[in-house]
Amino acid sequence: MQNLDLLIPITLFVCITYAIKAVVDARVRKQLVASNVSQELIQSIVEADELRRRHATLRWGVVLVALAIGFGLMEAFGWRDFTPGVLSILLGATGIGNLVAYHLSRKMPG
Repeated sequence: MQNLDLLIPITLFVCITYAIKAVVDARVRKQLVASNVSQELIQSIVEADELRRRHATLRWGVVLVALAIGFGLMEAFGWRDFTPGVLSILLGATGIGNLVAYHLSRKMPG
């Protein structure tokens, strides 16, 4: 039960931060449209934002799969204690996931 007591404020902070970001993004878009900016500029900003979101999704997906493989290796070898070796596997999996995501994002069109 004590773990849940710690997660509640963290989750609340993340939700508030995300809500503020969403409101700020919406306000910036509204001001951009209201300021009579050229259609091409608005289109390029929207396309760049969409590409950034796709890359972020790709990155998180690859990193989480790499971490899952790292945790699977830990389970397969029966490593239950938190040691520098176990930490290195998790950090290595995260690093490999980021590198693979970077490589895949460079191959994506756009």
